[in-house]
Amino acid sequence: MTKVYDAVIMGGGAAGLTLALQLKKARPGTSILVVERQEHPVPEATHKVGESTVEIAAFYLREVLGLGTHLKEQQLNKFGLRIFFSNSGNEDITRRVELGHAVCPPHGVGTYQIDRGRLENALGDELRQLDIEFANGSKVLEVRLQPEQDTHHLKVLTAQGREQELAARWVIDATGRASLLKRQLGLAQDVTHKANAVWFRIGYPIDINEWSDDPAWQARIREGRRELSTNHLMGPGYWVWLIRLASDSISIGIVTDTNMHEFTSMNKFDKAMEWLHEHEPQCARVIEQHRHQVRDFRVMKDYSYSCEQVFSNERWCLAGEAGVFLDPFYSPGLDLIAISNGLITDLVTRSLDGEDIEELAAIHNQIFLIIANGWLRIYDQQYGIMGNARIMLAKVIWDTAVYWSVPGLLFFHDAIRRLADFPKIVTELARFTGASEAIQVFFREWLAIDQTSASDTFISFYDFDFMKNLHIGMTAGLSDVDLAEQFATNVRFIQQISGQLVHTVLAELDGQTGDEAIERQVAAWKSDGALIELVEVYRQDHAMRPVSDDWITLRGAAKVRQEVVR
Repeated sequence: MTKVYDAVIMGGGAAGLTLALQLKKARPGTSILVVERQEHPVPEATHKVGESTVEIAAFYLREVLGLGTHLKEQQLNKFGLRIFFSNSGNEDITRRVELGHAVCPPHGVGTYQIDRGRLENALGDELRQLDIEFANGSKVLEVRLQPEQDTHHLKVLTAQGREQELAARWVIDATGRASLLKRQLGLAQDVTHKANAVWFRIGYPIDINEWSDDPAWQARIREGRRELSTNHLMGPGYWVWLIRLASDSISIGIVTDTNMHEFTSMNKFDKAMEWLHEHEPQCARVIEQHRHQVRDFRVMKDYSYSCEQVFSNERWCLAGEAGVFLDPFYSPGLDLIAISNGLITDLVTRSLDGEDIEELAAIHNQIFLIIANGWLRIYDQQYGIMGNARIMLAKVIWDTAVYWSVPGLLFFHDAIRRLADFPKIVTELARFTGASEAIQVFFREWLAIDQTSASDTFISFYDFDFMKNLHIGMTAGLSDVDLAEQFATNVRFIQQISGQLVHTVLAELDGQTGDEAIERQVAAWKSDGALIELVEVYRQDHAMRPVSDDWITLRGAAKVRQEVVR
């Protein structure tokens, strides 16, 4: 007799396991089967990318799924994002412009470095305790969607080598890049962002803070540990990550723009080391000391992609990388899983309770794709900016302010799945989208005419009061009415600092006669309607709510460094 489940989740990686747990917590009576090809337990420092979390994913794991104890005892508290920009051949880390926290952020917005294998093993154990069936070492052979009937049909090859027929009211594809359903339904969608990644793990806890004993450089950090940041070594068209893991290992990756760095120059470990010796020699020398402890090596060519549809009222969904993958910079992977899983859980539980979800499925699908494709603009054609410390600093601060004030605020208040109930927020989102598109283009155009350099500078996110306020503001616990008001205030503020950015750069470049490229670009900016509107918001708001332009000019950063040196 064919066994019937309320939901079959194909894939037992981070997306599938967390979704199963969230579904069970939301609707305890739901019968769930997770089918995973890999046998459990998996190696702790498992061969997967996505070890760094940012605020949305951390909140999801800690608060929504209730994994706070595991995160505290089995993973590492992350000391935020940290970037070192290229300078003087990258031989001395103290000469590089540094962006990161100087003090530990408050607990409510804490983030983590994740041993993915350790997390997935803990999730597997949690599922079994909740009577969720977890068929690891098994493989889905066939999926036959039958929306006109009560259940879909699946054929599974079990760990014991037997073929088994199953039925499911809902089928969720969490098979990662294999994208079983997306391929079957022809939903794949290419994107213009083209980048590649290679990464490996070393069984030794490399500490970036040991790369220099310079007292002024050491004194920049007033509390916390540099090694626990998601550390980025950044240059033209590339960044290198260093992520410490709780298993006393470290994950190291190279991510590059396809058009600026040949993939064939790094797609083998020896080649990757040659590339590092050329572009990041100080890092390469440290790795060489522990080369015998390299555990693995993986490559991912042209990794970014999207999807035409992720949720359907015909009782199927795509979760995690089975639908969309953007880019590892800013660590959005687990964020998108958190957002997607919340929307899927809402659809599945409502459907199983007898609600008509046709309209809701269309809304949730649109919301998710708008968020994902909007995030993609952060990366698309932007890797060239990484070679300019000043412009990239402004971009990272702007991008981070947006993340905390827009999706972060909404997710912390469980508003993304309820956006249809917030017409005012939807209107403000449209206004924000216009500002975001204009500013991402502005960064690229600014780069084309301004090659200003910077060095020996430290910038802390909390040097700027507005950043601290936006960061902590996610945890405000607002009522729905107050949330809508705060969201409108945040969007207006993003418009204000966007206009401030444009106004400040124009003031610096305007009047620089003799350079035709600058003159043409300045003239184009002055006639750009979207930018004119943002500058007008800045002029209106600045008198009432002044914001220092130190985050653009770096004057405040220079002061910070002088204070540290003294």
